[in-house]
Amino acid sequence: MHIVPTEDQIRRSPKVLLHDHLDGGVRPSTVAELAEETGYDALPTTDVDGLDRWFAGATTAGSLEEYLERFVHTVGVMQTPGAISRVAAECAEDLAADGVVYAEVRYAPELSTQRGMGLDEVVESILDGFRQGAARAAAAGRRIRIGVLLCAMRQEPRAREIAELAVKYRDSGVVGFDIAGPEAGFPPTRSLDAFEYLRRENCHFTIHAGEGFGLPSIWEAIQWCGAARLGHGVRIVDDITVAEDGTARLGRLASFVRDRRIPLEMCPRSNVHTGTVPSVAEHPIALLRRLNFRVTVNTDNRLMSQTSMSREFGELVECFDYTLDDLQWFTVNAMKSAFLPFDQRLALINEVIKPGYAALRSESLFGTVASHAVALA
Repeated sequence: MHIVPTEDQIRRSPKVLLHDHLDGGVRPSTVAELAEETGYDALPTTDVDGLDRWFAGATTAGSLEEYLERFVHTVGVMQTPGAISRVAAECAEDLAADGVVYAEVRYAPELSTQRGMGLDEVVESILDGFRQGAARAAAAGRRIRIGVLLCAMRQEPRAREIAELAVKYRDSGVVGFDIAGPEAGFPPTRSLDAFEYLRRENCHFTIHAGEGFGLPSIWEAIQWCGAARLGHGVRIVDDITVAEDGTARLGRLASFVRDRRIPLEMCPRSNVHTGTVPSVAEHPIALLRRLNFRVTVNTDNRLMSQTSMSREFGELVECFDYTLDDLQWFTVNAMKSAFLPFDQRLALINEVIKPGYAALRSESLFGTVASHAVALA
C-alpha cells in the first residue's frame, strides 16, 4: 500500500543515525551559556536568537570550507570536561526526542585540547555525557542507544594516535574511527598507517570521502584504506551514466561499491549547503536508492544545516514521494551498517524498527478504512 507518511508519523518513526557531528549539533543557547561560563569571548554575538541566525547562515555557505568556519565557535566552547559532557548529554536528548533509537555521533577529541585537556579526558567526558543524556531520555519515555566515532583531522598528523584511542575505548562506548576535515588536498591515504593499525586490531572505521572531492577520494578510501562505510560518498554518482530512457550504466568503482554493499552515509541538506549538490530535489540519493545502493540518511550537522532526522526524511518525502516503506528501507539499511555486534543490530531491527513502522502502517490503514466507512454512511 502506498502510504505517504504525515509530518507527525515521520517524527514518531524509529530512526537510525550514522553520520552526525557532536560539534555540529550544539544548541545555540548552550553555545552562549558555555561561552560565558568558560570565558570564550570570540562569539559573533551573545544574543541567542542572533547566534541561531548566524549559525543558520551556514545554509547559504556554498562551499565546504565556508561551511566549516562555523565550527570554530562550537569547538571554542567545548574546552572543559563539563562543557563537553553537557553538549553530549543534550545531543542524546535531542536525538531521542526526534525518534532516533540508535546513533553514532562523531567528534575529533584533538579539537578540545586547546586549554590543556588530554585526549582521554575528552573521550571520557563525551561518554559520560551520552550516558547522562540517554538516562534522561529514558526517564522521559524515549530510549536511545548512542555510540561514539572518534575522528582524526585529516590535515593534522595525529590519526594514528586517535586510532589507538578508539581501540582503547572500544569496550566503553567508542564504536569506531573516522577522519574528517577538508577533503581536497588531504587524501585518506595520508592516514594509511592509522587504517592499517585499525584493521590489525579488528576495529571498525568509516571515512569521509566523495563529498569535497570526487572518485579518487572514494577509491583510495575503499581500496587502499579498507573503509567499511563512506561518509557522504555522494560523488559516486560521477561513475554512473544515466541514459535518456532512465537506464543506468555503472562504472567499475560504482559497481564495486554496490556489489560489496558498502554503506553510503548520505546527508542531503548538508550537501546542498556545502555546494556539493544544487538542491535536495536534485540530490543523487534518489538515483542511488533506485539502483539499490546501500543508502542511509543522516543529518551531518544539525545546527549548521538547521536539520534533524525528521526534517531530512520530510524533505525526501516531499521531493520524491517516498512512503513509509521507503523510510523503513533507509532505516534498516542504516541499522545493518551500524558498528554494533550483529545480534544487537538484528535485535533493534526486529524488535524496534520493524514493529515501529508496522504500527505506523496499521495506523494509516485503519485511519483510511475508518474515513471510508464514514463517507459511505
